[in-house]
Amino acid sequence: MKQPANCLEDMEMRKRILHFALEGNALKAIELTEELAQDLLEKNKDLHFDLLSLHFVELVCSRKCTEALEFAQTKLTPFGKVQKYVEKLEDFMALLAYEEPEKSPMFHLLSLEYRQHVADNLNRAILAHAERPRYAAMERLIQQTTAVRQCLSQELGKDVHPPFSLKDFMKS
Repeated sequence: MKQPANCLEDMEMRKRILHFALEGNALKAIELTEELAQDLLEKNKDLHFDLLSLHFVELVCSRKCTEALEFAQTKLTPFGKVQKYVEKLEDFMALLAYEEPEKSPMFHLLSLEYRQHVADNLNRAILAHAERPRYAAMERLIQQTTAVRQCLSQELGKDVHPPFSLKDFMKS
């Protein structure tokens, strides 16, 4: 088991990694992930693909199409040999066909929500790799409270309680 000081250092490193992933600097997130959890991305190809794809998207958004193509050829092409990545690769490559990728049918790949999804998966994978809980105790408590409130509302046959909102809870 890691000592508390090491856990704190790991948490700070995870924060930095997630910050880089959310800000669009996926290569730095990959570099730091490999420092913190050495074989994680090698073992978790889906996550590695998602992070590399974030970098590709960032290049496309920056209108660096030639660089994006070169990056795809060197880093993403190996994933094309695996069927489950082919459709995803096609979606990412389709972004190159649009002068304004944010107006393409694949615009969701450019969204902050997509980055957040990848960052959340990355955080959970790092925690699992370190044999730590994937969800914070508070997050689990909120999930359980929400489920109990929904069950109570269904049993009573009406909306006795409004849906739980952490934002509203923090205001009270």
